[in-house]
Amino acid sequence: MSTFGTQILGLLDSPEYHPSKTSQVAKQLGITKSQVAEFKEALEELIADGLVRKQENGILRRKAAKGLIAGIVRRAAAGFGFLTPTDAPNDRSRDIYISKEDLKDAQSGDEVMIQLMPSDRRDGKPRGRVMEILQRETHTFVGTYFEEAGGGFVRVDGTVFTDPISVGDPGAKGAKPQDKVVIEMLRFPSHSQVGEAVLTQVLGQRGQPGVDTLSIIHEFGLPDEFPEEVLAEARLQASLFDENNLEGRLDLTGETIITIDPVDARDFDDAISLQRSSDGHWHLGVHIADVSHFVPVGSALDREAQQRSTSVYLPDRVLPMLPEILSNGLASLQQGHVRFTKSAFIEFSADGIPIHTKFANSAIRVVQRFAYEQVMPIIEKPELHRDEVSPAVNDLLQRMYEFAMLLRKRRFKRGALELSLPEVKIDFDDDGKVSGAHTAPHDASHEIIEEFMLAANIAVATALNDQKFPFMRRAHGDPDELKLRKFADFASTLGLTLTSFQSRHAIQALLDEVEGQPIEQAVSYALLRSMKQAEYTIEEIGHYALAEEQYCHFTSPIRRYPDLTIHRLVGAIAAHKKGKLPKPDVVALSTLAKHCSAMERRAASAERELVKVKLLTYMSTRIGEELDTIITGVQDFGFFCQGTKIPAEGMVHVTSLSDDYYYFDEASQSLIGRRSGVEYRLGSPVKVVVARVDVDRRQLDFRMVGTGVMPPVEPKPEAPRRKPTWKGKPTKDNKQFPEQKFGKQRNSQPKAKKKSKSKKKKR
Repeated sequence: MSTFGTQILGLLDSPEYHPSKTSQVAKQLGITKSQVAEFKEALEELIADGLVRKQENGILRRKAAKGLIAGIVRRAAAGFGFLTPTDAPNDRSRDIYISKEDLKDAQSGDEVMIQLMPSDRRDGKPRGRVMEILQRETHTFVGTYFEEAGGGFVRVDGTVFTDPISVGDPGAKGAKPQDKVVIEMLRFPSHSQVGEAVLTQVLGQRGQPGVDTLSIIHEFGLPDEFPEEVLAEARLQASLFDENNLEGRLDLTGETIITIDPVDARDFDDAISLQRSSDGHWHLGVHIADVSHFVPVGSALDREAQQRSTSVYLPDRVLPMLPEILSNGLASLQQGHVRFTKSAFIEFSADGIPIHTKFANSAIRVVQRFAYEQVMPIIEKPELHRDEVSPAVNDLLQRMYEFAMLLRKRRFKRGALELSLPEVKIDFDDDGKVSGAHTAPHDASHEIIEEFMLAANIAVATALNDQKFPFMRRAHGDPDELKLRKFADFASTLGLTLTSFQSRHAIQALLDEVEGQPIEQAVSYALLRSMKQAEYTIEEIGHYALAEEQYCHFTSPIRRYPDLTIHRLVGAIAAHKKGKLPKPDVVALSTLAKHCSAMERRAASAERELVKVKLLTYMSTRIGEELDTIITGVQDFGFFCQGTKIPAEGMVHVTSLSDDYYYFDEASQSLIGRRSGVEYRLGSPVKVVVARVDVDRRQLDFRMVGTGVMPPVEPKPEAPRRKPTWKGKPTKDNKQFPEQKFGKQRNSQPKAKKKSKSKKKKR
């Protein structure tokens, strides 16, 4: 071990060490400019050897002490939780149970260190105790403000916290009862202490248009406004753009190139050209907006884009990765405008086998923009649309359809999988209020673009892999065999047969069998839960669902930072300047890949949560109405069902089924009446009544038509009436308080009411 390595370990092991980033550690060790390279090399060796851990936020920590396990907490509403070890983020079978008492004040998403304890669980799952909280996922929460007993309190949205959080004197920041507010947690609640926070921002009255969107933005810590420095740089890049200066670019402005996007698309980053030569070979051109031209490495634009990592597409607004002057302007492939692109030209045999790939820094002018809904009518009946498209564009569309279906057939023959998971779209009226919802259609026009984007991503990844240059891959690891076996068992309970759970062809055959049936969505979700999450990584893992060894994201640099990193490599190869690229910092690239994966998951969670909130708000205006639904999940406490016209999912609690006593039969995935034999089975259609909606807790309850019993209503938690007393003072950063010691108070006010013992659960 080098001298610097010894010094780094010595600092990280010292009691005085406060977790810091690389630059701060170097400063504490007195590293000079001439020593930086050697210092970083020593640090990389320590990380590679597992002696030092570098967290996603760049913080350096010593490897866990012997007997301790690091991981991420997942806390249940009942107070207990589970730890997913850091070295097995996608394997729930290795989760460690943590009781409410042993969880202390750790919350879902926190990174903690636990100590294993003797297990007393029937399922044999190991048990642990939180020893140290390494990193909080967040200190910021959103909730509804109210006042009681002379104090201000906030009920945090969702089911993260059971009890309200005290925010001190009433009226802070001008907050009024029923306002949605943002709080910064000072002391996290636990089984032995109440929570305390400071109110930092008032978002507006609960239920007012737009307040729900602001709530989700703050709840997930999504970046909204761009710093002025970033906007100024974007404006500068716009002023420098000259569409007539095509020096160093392949001029494709005279070619027949089109785009196909959603009708409500905000940015257009991919365009297509396609020719067929006399030998029958296909020549596909995939032209992607050259965002890298406008975002120099290390610039303010680049740093901001890297931090955001992705655009976030909420139902009523977009939080772009790049300022709109670029994302919706100069880097958007608008019809009739000259735009700079990175082009991948892929030659295929007549049978669709890729033969050769080349890249170019190019310039295009899109001749026509299509919405998905316009494409298939033209392809199916071109004679009816002669006035809408030119003969050249019509011929291009016909070729695109023929070739895309050829690629699609070959892809599934190789063992690719396709899950049917419809996307929910919210409908708004002219006042911006939710007027309904629908599932987005997905037809052959979508498949055309999908096939060409997949082909380009595969070709680029293959070329970069052949160049042996480290790059950010899009990986989807092979699923755990035990999980696939459980999926096969689940399928058998539905009367389905999976001939070989290890075969992608057999799995796809099962998906084809249930296509269009009521159980299709349940089967798709069950399979999805059996698989690992896709992620960005520099490791050569492959992509299981696509049945591809080499895959990366190249086609959306406007909205995904990993694509931007790929563009820089492709541009260097196209300009024959690969040798001039700086040697990549493998550790830094790996850390960036983890960051991009985390930001992608955050964005997806925020998008799903706001769709749920919007749907629940809409359903709250339809209490008592009847809905036709399909049962999507069955548990011992009730069943979940989703509307066929309005895709809102709610629960029918078993206690609301007053006509009989129902028991859960796991083998058939159904609730069965002991006396009547009535079955509520996965995939069965049922007519329900909207019984109760709790938007803040994100819960929707149904009851069966004809039953008079309402689901048990869980009372809203009351504010704690006694004021805690504690010993000691807040820490210097004013974030954490010491453990509280509550003494008996002779003249204390009545205690808060105990929580209802309702067994209602949420899936």
